[in-house]
Amino acid sequence: MEYNTTRNHLVIREYGRHIQKMIEYLLTIEDPEKRQKNAYAVIELMGFLNPHLKNVEDFRHKLWDHLFLISDFKLKVSSPYPIPTRETLKSKPNALPYPKRYPKFSHLGKNLELVINKALKEENTEKKNGFANAVAYYMKLAYNNWHKETVHDDAIQSELSNITGGQLEFTNTPYVKSFRANENRDRSGYGDFRNKRNQKFQQRNGGNRDGRGNSGRDNKFKKKRF
Repeated sequence: MEYNTTRNHLVIREYGRHIQKMIEYLLTIEDPEKRQKNAYAVIELMGFLNPHLKNVEDFRHKLWDHLFLISDFKLKVSSPYPIPTRETLKSKPNALPYPKRYPKFSHLGKNLELVINKALKEENTEKKNGFANAVAYYMKLAYNNWHKETVHDDAIQSELSNITGGQLEFTNTPYVKSFRANENRDRSGYGDFRNKRNQKFQQRNGGNRDGRGNSGRDNKFKKKRF
């Protein structure tokens, strides 16, 4: 009986011990044509045992890479894809440069600062006013989301003037529905709808809400009693 402690290291556990033994057997085949044919059979079996790889883009390329990886890059067969090497496996990708941004107005974010800079460079008066209105609307929306209360337009204009040095002034009032207005909404509309529904229910049942008014049911009960 064989124990795992006496066996060699399992390279990719997802394929199991039997697939690794098949690949080790491929290394012992001397006939190149037979070895190639058996390699294709092992690839098909690897794909059958791991159907989740079919959802991966170019999954057959991944199977061939795993085949060479399990064989410790010693298998001499032709592959429809570039044959990986030990160096390419250990190579690390280049580090992605992380954008370092230091916005002047951190409470408004970097993107709004870019919009303000673009608005200040705009020469068309109509477009510049459009930028100012959009910036004021976003400032009021951000204030409403963070403070859960409405803010007066004069406060928005004052802060916008401080940020832009008085170069941007919005004309349209940026209407933003407050959070508390949504939270403590007026229920009068719902009450009217409920009253109308009760009236229809009473008319349909010929009496009060529960249908036990002066209906035919009471008349039948009186006739049987007397």
